Amino acid sequence: MSIAFYNTLSRHKEPFEPLDPGRVTMYVCGPTVYSYPHIGNARPAVVFDVLARLLRSRYTLTYARNITDIDDKINKAAADEGVPIDVIAARYSEAYHADMDALGVLPPDIEPRATDHVTEIIAMISALIDSGHAYAAEGHVLFRVASFATYGALSRRDQRELIAGARVEVAPYKEDAGDFVLWKPSTADLPGWDSPWGRGRPGWHIECSTMVAAHLGRSIDIHGGGHDLIFPHHENEIAQSTCAHGGEKFCRYWIHNGFVNVDHTKMSKSLGNIVLVRDLLQQAPGEAVRLALLSAHYRQPLDWTDDLLQESRRKLDRLYGALRDAPGWKSRWEGADPAADFVAALEDDLNTPRATAALFELVRQIHRSADAEQRATLAATLRASAEFLGLLGADPAEWFTAGSGDALHSADIEKRLAERDDARARRDFAAADRIRDELAAEGILIEDGPEGSRWRRGESSAARS
Repeated sequence: MSIAFYNTLSRHKEPFEPLDPGRVTMYVCGPTVYSYPHIGNARPAVVFDVLARLLRSRYTLTYARNITDIDDKINKAAADEGVPIDVIAARYSEAYHADMDALGVLPPDIEPRATDHVTEIIAMISALIDSGHAYAAEGHVLFRVASFATYGALSRRDQRELIAGARVEVAPYKEDAGDFVLWKPSTADLPGWDSPWGRGRPGWHIECSTMVAAHLGRSIDIHGGGHDLIFPHHENEIAQSTCAHGGEKFCRYWIHNGFVNVDHTKMSKSLGNIVLVRDLLQQAPGEAVRLALLSAHYRQPLDWTDDLLQESRRKLDRLYGALRDAPGWKSRWEGADPAADFVAALEDDLNTPRATAALFELVRQIHRSADAEQRATLAATLRASAEFLGLLGADPAEWFTAGSGDALHSADIEKRLAERDDARARRDFAAADRIRDELAAEGILIEDGPEGSRWRRGESSAARS
């Protein structure tokens, strides 16, 4: 079965046919680095990481994800602290990289920064002016929307809706209210670069068009990002890039992930319900956060709750438990193929819920099998499949003993477990039960089996209350 994606431009699921089968190109809008990343920032990073892993299994992929390091929000943050913008951008770029690494997101092949491309941005704006698609006015340069007949095709709105949705500034220097900024003047207290239109800085949309062209070419296979970027950002990218490059098709497949809500409510600073990745990493392993972000189909909204995170951690316990209980898989998994139904799920518009269900079917098969060789082979298939989702990368024994911010250290737990084993050997079951209950209150779950007792971290009674 071939890979198929839902193309936002056509509103249909389409077989993936790259422009050049020898080199697939993908660009994803990355972070604007003015604060710590929240789960809304993390969802596209995780989703398109899975997509990149799938594509790399078939093609040679060049994946670019940019960093926006010049923006009015960055300017404000820098002014508030009295530091240059590069201090703010460096701090929060580092935070973004650290958080995404904790979530198992692999680095893109290329990570361009807007401030490194100002020369190319000025050149693209000049080309748009020369071709009649843009005009200079009072230190600004604006894109002439009326010059691009198919403007609005991506978002499927008419011109009046587009203008209302963009909340555009109706400025006297605009020919039309819907025209958008390519270049804007900078005052002395703001970052700026010299240009034919005076000292200023680029608009957000032209930054991505320029970086795509600089690193991937005039026409690319896949452009991704959050649903909120469809309009105006991606709509404007299409207009700019198509007009700057003589009408060449800018992108073949547009892929957008849905919003992340918190307890059925949209995240916003005004509501105080922004969930930062760095805070979640104090509550659970990054892998649990990642699985939670993949629990809904990428195009659907994801409702974030504490229960979702805990349920994801319990699911990982089951997956890692299957590996732990099937010794011998480690020598086999690197040469193992992923399960056919798992691959089919990802090929069908990156259906991660169905792919995850295929992982648990493998877990059931492992537990049902009485043959040690078969169990090891199935576990190797489980590990090879999970690799596509960026899961099960830890050693199973370490998964069950490692914890983030847990009150008890492994040595303390082992000591208490030895005391319990001694109590059981003396048939002092009351003492053994007391130790078990005390550990459970600290989130340490004991599992008794034919090979002895072992423990894993769960949820403490304090957290449950």
